[in-house]
Amino acid sequence: KRTTKDEPDYSKLMQYRIGILKKHNITLKDIQEVIISLGVLPGAKEFLAWLNEKCQVVILSDTFEEFAKPFLDQLNNPTMLCHNLSIDENGMIKKVNFRINDAKREAVKAFHQLNYRVISFGDSYNDITMLKEADKGILFCPPENVKKEYPEFPVAKNYEELKILITESLK
Repeated sequence: KRTTKDEPDYSKLMQYRIGILKKHNITLKDIQEVIISLGVLPGAKEFLAWLNEKCQVVILSDTFEEFAKPFLDQLNNPTMLCHNLSIDENGMIKKVNFRINDAKREAVKAFHQLNYRVISFGDSYNDITMLKEADKGILFCPPENVKKEYPEFPVAKNYEELKILITESLK
């Protein structure tokens, strides 16, 4: 139940999770079977289609290639930059391979070097450095603790509010 909404250190969180998987002998295949049964958030596909009409979209995620594919298929395969996993011969996750330290922030910095204007949104501790680096950062459905700790960011509680904040930022 521990997530990035509770633990600001993503590497520490992932090591904790890998420990639980090992303890309960849960393989990557087991996890993928659950992922395939999940759907994207209600309204996400329509929101992404709307956003694609307004601007270029790149999803920066702290998920893993091995987990993301079923969701990307449901969203018409948008561009996503994320991490990957090392798997042992028994199908157990043995290691998280982070692309680069603080990847979301570094990606925004790289987009800036390419003269892109960046609007970013996220909900958790692992999004904060990205939001700070962006031209406009927005908290989307954040938990109360994150909202209270980072009052400098506007908050959108649903896709309609997010659309308004993004539209204002595109002007």
